[in-house]
Amino acid sequence: MLAITAACDFLQSKYLRDCTLFVTVEPCVMCAGAIKWAQLSRIVYAAREEKSGFSRHQPLLIHPKTQVSQGVMEYECAELMTKFFQRKRA
Repeated sequence: MLAITAACDFLQSKYLRDCTLFVTVEPCVMCAGAIKWAQLSRIVYAAREEKSGFSRHQPLLIHPKTQVSQGVMEYECAELMTKFFQRKRA
Protein backbone atom coordinates (compact mmCIF):
# COMPACT_ATOMS: atom_id res chain seq x y z
CA MET A 1 0.00 0.00 0.00
CA LEU A 2 2.83 2.38 0.89
CA ALA A 3 4.64 1.67 -2.38
CA ILE A 4 1.51 2.34 -4.42
CA THR A 5 0.80 5.59 -2.58
CA ALA A 6 4.41 6.75 -2.88
CA ALA A 7 4.51 5.95 -6.60
CA CYS A 8 1.24 7.79 -7.24
CA ASP A 9 2.52 10.80 -5.29
CA PHE A 10 5.85 10.75 -7.13
CA LEU A 11 4.22 10.48 -10.57
CA GLN A 12 1.41 12.85 -9.58
CA SER A 13 -1.15 10.42 -10.92
CA LYS A 14 -3.73 8.07 -9.47
CA TYR A 15 -2.85 5.50 -12.14
CA LEU A 16 0.35 3.48 -12.48
CA ARG A 17 -0.29 2.12 -15.97
CA ASP A 18 3.38 1.97 -16.98
CA CYS A 19 4.71 0.63 -13.69
CA THR A 20 5.80 -2.75 -12.34
CA LEU A 21 5.53 -3.75 -8.69
CA PHE A 22 8.14 -6.26 -7.46
CA VAL A 23 7.34 -7.96 -4.13
CA THR A 24 8.65 -10.98 -2.25
CA VAL A 25 5.23 -12.37 -1.30
CA GLU A 26 1.96 -12.50 -3.21
CA PRO A 27 -0.27 -9.50 -2.43
CA CYS A 28 -3.25 -10.00 -0.14
CA VAL A 29 -6.79 -9.26 -1.29
CA MET A 30 -6.71 -5.70 0.09
CA CYS A 31 -3.45 -4.91 -1.72
CA ALA A 32 -4.74 -6.55 -4.89
CA GLY A 33 -7.74 -4.21 -4.75
CA ALA A 34 -5.41 -1.22 -4.47
CA ILE A 35 -3.35 -2.59 -7.36
CA LYS A 36 -6.52 -2.87 -9.43
CA TRP A 37 -7.59 0.71 -8.71
CA ALA A 38 -4.09 2.00 -9.48
CA GLN A 39 -4.15 0.00 -12.75
CA LEU A 40 -0.59 -1.26 -12.41
CA SER A 41 0.75 -2.73 -15.64
CA ARG A 42 2.60 -5.61 -14.03
CA ILE A 43 3.10 -7.40 -10.71
CA VAL A 44 6.07 -9.68 -10.10
CA TYR A 45 6.09 -11.70 -6.90
CA ALA A 46 8.23 -14.55 -5.67
CA ALA A 47 6.48 -16.70 -3.09
CA ARG A 48 2.78 -17.51 -3.03
CA GLU A 49 0.84 -16.68 0.10
CA GLU A 50 -1.27 -19.77 0.66
CA LYS A 51 -3.30 -18.35 3.55
CA SER A 52 -4.18 -14.84 2.40
CA GLY A 53 -2.94 -14.35 -1.15
CA PHE A 54 -5.33 -12.84 -3.66
CA SER A 55 -4.99 -15.74 -6.13
CA ARG A 56 -6.58 -18.12 -3.66
CA HIS A 57 -9.43 -15.88 -2.50
CA GLN A 58 -10.09 -13.47 -5.38
CA PRO A 59 -8.07 -14.49 -8.46
CA LEU A 60 -10.04 -12.19 -10.77
CA LEU A 61 -9.57 -9.14 -8.55
CA ILE A 62 -6.52 -7.84 -10.42
CA HIS A 63 -7.18 -5.43 -13.30
CA PRO A 64 -7.64 -7.43 -16.54
CA LYS A 65 -4.73 -5.65 -18.26
CA THR A 66 -2.30 -6.28 -15.39
CA GLN A 67 0.29 -8.94 -16.14
CA VAL A 68 1.13 -11.18 -13.18
CA SER A 69 4.43 -13.08 -12.93
CA GLN A 70 5.04 -15.41 -10.02
CA GLY A 71 7.81 -17.64 -8.78
CA VAL A 72 10.76 -15.33 -9.46
CA MET A 73 13.37 -16.41 -6.87
CA GLU A 74 10.56 -18.22 -5.08
CA TYR A 75 12.74 -20.51 -2.96
CA GLU A 76 15.05 -17.72 -1.81
CA CYS A 77 12.19 -15.39 -0.88
CA ALA A 78 10.22 -18.11 0.92
CA GLU A 79 13.34 -18.96 2.92
CA LEU A 80 13.90 -15.28 3.74
CA MET A 81 10.33 -14.86 4.96
CA THR A 82 10.44 -18.08 7.01
CA LYS A 83 13.63 -17.03 8.77
CA PHE A 84 12.28 -13.53 9.40
CA PHE A 85 9.17 -14.81 11.16
CA GLN A 86 11.10 -17.47 13.09
CA ARG A 87 13.28 -14.67 14.54
CA LYS A 88 10.18 -12.60 15.35
CA ARG A 89 8.65 -15.51 17.29
CA ALA A 90 11.84 -16.34 19.22
